[in-house]
Amino acid sequence: MKEPNLEVNIAGIKMKNPVMAASGTFGYGTEYPEISKYKLDELGAIVLKSVTLNPRPGNPPVRIAETSAGMLNSIGLQNIGVEALIKEKLPELKSIGTNVIINIAGSTIDEYVEVAKIVSRVKEVAGLEINISCPNVKKGGLAFGTDPEVIRELIGRVKEAAGTLAVIAKLTPNVTDVTLIARAAAEAGADAISLINTVLGMAIDIQTKRPVLESNTGGLSGPAIKPIALRMVYQVSQAFKEEGIKIPIIGLGGIWDAEDALSFIIAGANAIQIGTANFHDPFVCHKVISGIKEFLIKERCSDINCLVGSLEPHS
Repeated sequence: MKEPNLEVNIAGIKMKNPVMAASGTFGYGTEYPEISKYKLDELGAIVLKSVTLNPRPGNPPVRIAETSAGMLNSIGLQNIGVEALIKEKLPELKSIGTNVIINIAGSTIDEYVEVAKIVSRVKEVAGLEINISCPNVKKGGLAFGTDPEVIRELIGRVKEAAGTLAVIAKLTPNVTDVTLIARAAAEAGADAISLINTVLGMAIDIQTKRPVLESNTGGLSGPAIKPIALRMVYQVSQAFKEEGIKIPIIGLGGIWDAEDALSFIIAGANAIQIGTANFHDPFVCHKVISGIKEFLIKERCSDINCLVGSLEPHS
């Protein structure tokens, strides 16, 4: 058979394949061309690390800890600020040959909106991913993504500020019913959703009897959270089908190889992001793309989009 089609369209962002590098694990994208033979143009998209209105130093160390089948992190949104991102980093990404998506964060809705307005004026950006797992300072530190009403206001205002840019809502798994949160994001105008962000976790040093992370808790990522992420992608996909919501789902959480990626697509994801695995193998995205293509050829499937949501659950 001829080469299978790997192209996907995520909220108007045309990607040559469904594989994206996840925010927080790929720097500003400018670091990877320094790796010998690394071809950014072979990826469907790259999502830059979270950026806020003003620079942030992040949390004090220790802020990363390895765990069984995963990694805990509490970076604290360390970043150079949106103006420095645009002036110092984006010019280097003009000719990389793939889509650049900027992940934005904030402590208030007004901050998110201001960042979105600034980024909307930059031609090199294909879309915005909204990190709604941030603490909302006006709600006593409760994450934006745990309150459907707050999500509706946040997404609605960012969507208006973003102009023609696609707005992707990155959802937290730290909720009772993720379908309620996903529905709120869709109703507010999100063009796509990403599932999932990190799961709240903890590690303890038994010698010192203190938490390993200086912030006590952090976000768990890596293979340990894949079953949780898969379940949530499937639940939201089914809920969207039942309610006639037609926005793409981007699946992520513990994807380590092509089989993992294909599992998410079969569960209902239109595209996937690879995060923690980038620290283990910088070339993992390329390997996953190759693995997906090999699977489609083996299965005599001509189009990756035919696999989306093809799961046949037990009755």
